[in-house]
Amino acid sequence: MSKIIQFREDFERRESYMLAPYAVHNSDSRGRHYPEPKHPYRPPFERDRERIIHSTAFRRLQYKTQVFVNHEGDHYRTRMSHTLEVATVSRTIAQTLRLNTDLAEAIALAHDLGHTPFGHTGEEVLNELTQDIGGFEHNRQSLRVVEYLEIKYPNFPGLNLTYETREGIIKHSTRYDQPGEKNLFTEREVLPTLEAQIVNVADELAYTAHDIDDGLYSGVLVWEELEKGFPLWGEIADRMRAEYPEANEEVLRSLCVRELINTLVTDVLNESAKRIEAVKPKSVDDVRRAPYPLIGFSSTMEEQLQYAGKFLYENMYKHYKVLRMATKARIIIEALFEAYMKEPRQLPKTSRSRLETDPKEQVVADYIAGMTDRYAMQEYKKLYDPYEKLL
Repeated sequence: MSKIIQFREDFERRESYMLAPYAVHNSDSRGRHYPEPKHPYRPPFERDRERIIHSTAFRRLQYKTQVFVNHEGDHYRTRMSHTLEVATVSRTIAQTLRLNTDLAEAIALAHDLGHTPFGHTGEEVLNELTQDIGGFEHNRQSLRVVEYLEIKYPNFPGLNLTYETREGIIKHSTRYDQPGEKNLFTEREVLPTLEAQIVNVADELAYTAHDIDDGLYSGVLVWEELEKGFPLWGEIADRMRAEYPEANEEVLRSLCVRELINTLVTDVLNESAKRIEAVKPKSVDDVRRAPYPLIGFSSTMEEQLQYAGKFLYENMYKHYKVLRMATKARIIIEALFEAYMKEPRQLPKTSRSRLETDPKEQVVADYIAGMTDRYAMQEYKKLYDPYEKLL
């Protein structure tokens, strides 16, 4: 046996005592849809993570909207930076709870691959336009991306990720992500792995913190109003002012965002440890059969996140400047969809070839969903601006 092969097997053996018994171990993965030989020295979930990072859909996240359209400023979060923040938090929580960090990170890196340009507005519009084929939902689209739309290998479509990573993608669920009962990867009553549950809380934690950061930086949110509407933020702000009285506004904002993330992560760790201790799972199957998710926030923190969500919805997501961006996005997505449906020969060659096997609405939706903000705007200009050069 070569030393390289022995390294992978040694790694998998070390997992048996490094990871908790209810964590997902690489050696116990249910495998890939299309059988592949094991890599000489890279475990399965590490390979998943790297396949996702090298995918075209992942690179496009850099120019997809989180809240503010990409061209509004270089310092606002994009779907890429959001994804990386979720992955970092997920890895920290998984490592502390002795769970599989590679699996948690892989799910986190893939959880938004199916997002449309222009954030949730793009998703809403595509959902309205595709009701004849069951609508559009970005978790389902993320799974389509990794199972079908990415073209990287000669012998199979997609990235051929492990069962556990794909399950974590489709079962991703937060207060804003609800793929629906009929679209779940396995039976509705079966919970996903703890690694997948971690990504659920890390996603909500990350977008709460960074949307506040971007909102304050942009001037869309008012600090004093935020302290009143989100009590936890007020408590943190008072603490940071007392500890760093000389800090200017920019530094104070950074201190408060960092402390908010730390507070939320600590709460998740403490609450999850309590739930795990109460249920006492002995295996991944026990996790799946648990009466409730074992990773989550305490009731006190859930209440605080409700305050934060309500405040952000009323003061940021529905702010007139953000709504103006959403209106423009709606016009662009609707116009692109109409143009391609009327004349699908305007689609690129790869998409046109799929018209022989897939519904036209699905091909058009897949193409638009894969666009970045700036590409969608460029396509809109090419299609509707008579002075835009095409050659």
